[in-house]
Amino acid sequence: MTAPRDPGLQPERTLLSWRRTLLAVAVGALLSLRVLEPLLGVGALVAGAAGLVAAVVLWALAARRHRAVDAVFREEAPRSAMPGGALLLALALLATAAAALALLLLPLR
Repeated sequence: MTAPRDPGLQPERTLLSWRRTLLAVAVGALLSLRVLEPLLGVGALVAGAAGLVAAVVLWALAARRHRAVDAVFREEAPRSAMPGGALLLALALLATAAAALALLLLPLR
């Protein structure tokens, strides 16, 4: 049986892009601690910690997704084991929540 595609380096590039994105989320969460502290006080700590926790959880999920996709591409798992888009949805919701928080806080500045 032939492979559905040449596995190549695409799964590795995708994992690296997830890591870069989540590193940016973590840096943004750390910066929010500094920027939001005058506006929110202790709330800035909560927002920053939530962003860091979200980045770490999504990082672990991205690594797990990479292993699942790689297994399907190497035919070690059935095609039905290919992960869906839940991780992408989680990242989109995190980015939307951060943007909404920024828009809400803009008039306070």
